[in-house]
Formats: sequence, structure tokens, C-alpha cells
Amino acid sequence: MRVVIAEDNVLLREGLARLLADAAVTVESAVEDADALLAAVGRHRPDVAIVDIRLPPTRTDEGLRAARDIRRRHPGTGVLVLSQYVRVSYTVELLDGGATGVGYLLKDRVTDIAEFTEAVRRVGSGGSAFDPIVINQLVQRRAGDDDPLRALSDRERAVLGLMAEGRTNQAIADRLAIAERTVEKHCTSIFAKLGLAADPDDHRRVLAVLRYLNA
Repeated sequence: MRVVIAEDNVLLREGLARLLADAAVTVESAVEDADALLAAVGRHRPDVAIVDIRLPPTRTDEGLRAARDIRRRHPGTGVLVLSQYVRVSYTVELLDGGATGVGYLLKDRVTDIAEFTEAVRRVGSGGSAFDPIVINQLVQRRAGDDDPLRALSDRERAVLGLMAEGRTNQAIADRLAIAERTVEKHCTSIFAKLGLAADPDDHRRVLAVLRYLNA
């Protein structure tokens, strides 16, 4: 797994690089601004770009815009954005290109080394990794009667939320203390309620997560 890091705080940037190196992840480049990030991604074509949403010079949304550029120009590179705050609009913008190879974590999550490195690997493998707090904000954002997810049971919502975090069926089963076969049954029910028929050209798990995050 090869990564490029964009973080303007030098201590955090070097800390991320050391943490990932200790986890056998190759850090190709660690930079401090969006221009250097785009150049590094173009040069190294990493598996994942780890991007602080707020980068110089204005420290507003330069990192987010760079992340969107990477997803458009380099679809083979996953993007994992880090932020101190939850912004639902940022998540929606990131998902504009689909839910594969993308993640949004709060910086506090970096302190859990195992969870952070797992998220990096999931995104680099084409999966997704969304902070539970981000997902909760998205759920709260949708309270209307036309919410397509209202038909789901509480347990089905929990399964779909963990799916959106990028968890496998076995990981979901472990988290909810249920059998993996039960998770599979919940997934089948979720697909049916969301109107996602089996189709060899579609990945229903990805489509369900997109529906969950974007509805």
C-alpha cells in the first residue's frame, strides 16, 4: 500500500507518516498544500491520498477541492479526507464520484492506530471508510417523510450504517453480536426495500451505501 499525505501541520504530517510506515504502508510523499499534493499524486500514482480538508493558503476547502480533482483525474487513487469537524456538504461533494475508494474521518480517529490504518487499507482497496459521527450527521439531516430509508428497521439501519463505514459482513456481525448469516439476511432485506434488484452490472452493496449517504 502506497500513500501520499497532505497536511499543513508539520507535527501531524510527520506523525501520520511515521504511524503509517510502522504499519508497513509506504509513504511516497508528505506535503503541506494542495498544489504539492496534486503534483505528488500525478508523480507517484499512490493507492491512497490522505488529505486534510483545510490546506493553505486560505485553509478553507483547498484540500476538499484537491480531493475531488484526484477522484476525477486519478480514479485508481483512493481519497481519505481528514477533518476536525463534520460537514455534511463535504461528504456529499466527495461522494459525487461514487462511494468506492473514498473516506471521511475525523482527526480524532487517527489516535486509534489500528482503526486508522484499516481505514487507509479499505480505501486503497476500493472500499469506503466513513466516521460514525459523519454518518450520524447524515442520518439526522434526512428527517422528511420522503426519506427512502424510512422503510428500514432499526437493525437494518445499523447494518447499513456499518456497511457505509466499510465493514465486511463478518465485521458487522461481530460489532452487532449476531451471526454472519443474519447480517446476510438483513442485507437482502435492505436491497429489497431500497429497490435494488440483483443485476450482474451493478454492485448492490455500493448502491445501497450511496443511497444511504446521498438520499
